[in-house]
Amino acid sequence: MDHTQTPLFSAVRKHAEQNPVQFHIPGHKKGAGSDPEFRSFIGDNALSIDLINIAPLDDLHQPTGVIEEAQKLAADAFGADYTFFSVQGTSGAIITMIMTVCSPGDKIIVPRNIHKSIMSAIIFAGARPVFISPARDANLGIDHGITTRSVRRALQRHPDAKAVLVINPTYYGICANLKEIVDLVHTYDIPVLVDEAHGVLIHFHEKLPMSAMQAGADMAATSVHKLGGSMTQSSILNVRSDRVNAHRVKTIISMLTTTSTSYILLSSLDTSRRHLALNGHQMAEKAIQLSQYARAEINKISGLYCFGEEILGDEATYDYDPTKVCIHVRHLGITGYEVENWLRDHYNLEVELSDMYNILCLITTGDDRSTVDILLNALREMSGEFFQKNEAKELVVKIPEIPQLSLTPRDAFYAETEVIPFKESAGRIIAEFIYVYPPGIPILLPGEVISQENIEYIVDHVEVGLPVKGPEDRSIEFVKVIVEEEAIF
Repeated sequence: MDHTQTPLFSAVRKHAEQNPVQFHIPGHKKGAGSDPEFRSFIGDNALSIDLINIAPLDDLHQPTGVIEEAQKLAADAFGADYTFFSVQGTSGAIITMIMTVCSPGDKIIVPRNIHKSIMSAIIFAGARPVFISPARDANLGIDHGITTRSVRRALQRHPDAKAVLVINPTYYGICANLKEIVDLVHTYDIPVLVDEAHGVLIHFHEKLPMSAMQAGADMAATSVHKLGGSMTQSSILNVRSDRVNAHRVKTIISMLTTTSTSYILLSSLDTSRRHLALNGHQMAEKAIQLSQYARAEINKISGLYCFGEEILGDEATYDYDPTKVCIHVRHLGITGYEVENWLRDHYNLEVELSDMYNILCLITTGDDRSTVDILLNALREMSGEFFQKNEAKELVVKIPEIPQLSLTPRDAFYAETEVIPFKESAGRIIAEFIYVYPPGIPILLPGEVISQENIEYIVDHVEVGLPVKGPEDRSIEFVKVIVEEEAIF
């Protein structure tokens, strides 16, 4: 296909250049009705293509023109049978995947370190999650992916599962052997869904991990905006149609999508596909080289460690994306959160994430040597200030056993609830989420039975000031549980 073409963006731009008189939404009418300061800042070009699904511009909900052409080009670029544009972010694409294959009561095999959108989808679908614990890295204090061995055990116990979901790559850039997992799951004739939020570039360079479509997965939700150059909130859903009904995918994603679809976001997907299809290899090569330069220099700085190829070699660490620069800071005697704040305050530098022991920096096609050198200079100064001044913190990441699931998350979420003291909640069924950082995986999810071990683990984290997120009561003094009827004798 001719990837120099941008059918959607070209149509939108041509329409704006014709300067039509608009008697339709949005009400700002090409910026004339906007706040003047906002209009001046964002520019009339952007406001002129903030349009709606009028006839010349096709309709994302029932595309037959330029949007359909743009999605076909994207499918070709990403090696899919069908590609659907999402203006609801990758979260919308993930929810679509799960709701396409799961009905109420159906089982779905998922890692425990899932994004919140996956749990939202499980609640919407009324599905029953079968959790697999991710492999834990005791040296870095982070979680990796799920292994082929653990997937095999889950399938042997639950051959009636409707899907297996895999994260590839993880937030930190680590991949298990996706092809091996896909081939295994397909022997059960079960579809594989991939959370590929952090993997758009892996489609375009042989030095990067295998993509979901290359591995033969059935659906993959991919954030073009995270690393591929499109605007925030714009993503794609790639589909192979052997085990998945693409017409149902189209119906579900339409149900979840606003009818006021943003043509700015859609156009950025169309143009980013062009850029990646034509220049993706060169773009990825530049990001890889910058990342490896950064990694080598970071590992020369006292008190810092940035993992590379040496981390590979077992089932959970089959491959990695070097553009995810994970910096272990424990030996500085400060936490990742403190490092994030120090970099912000001293260098006006923002990182992707921080946890107890690490910070994560993303090197993308938007970087060059100058931006990487700013990061390196900041890290060198920070090392000089903290290394051997504080005692290195002991790395402790312990996670309680996964609790018993007593109700489906949907039933628990919609059940009658009451609020009780958290320390007195052992044996009750929780109706909300509790996540502990690090490593950021859920300790309790709606429908699970709270154990005394869970309570003690969470209280310990709260008392030392570590982030605990999810419940409505942010102090974690109280928790929402299912109301239990008294027995009748």
